[in-house]
Amino acid sequence: MNYVSLGRTGLQVSPICLGTMNFGWHTNESDSFAIMDAALDAGDQFL
Repeated sequence: MNYVSLGRTGLQVSPICLGTMNFGWHTNESDSFAIMDAALDAGDQFL
């Protein structure tokens, strides 16, 4: 994953966000955790 600078803070963040608004409504708990684990393993740090 390529990271981008967050303004002038010096922090490097992932440019991709995993939206979790529908977790719990349309996605059960075990699937939600599997999706979040896969995103974190891929380098995403913005949920």
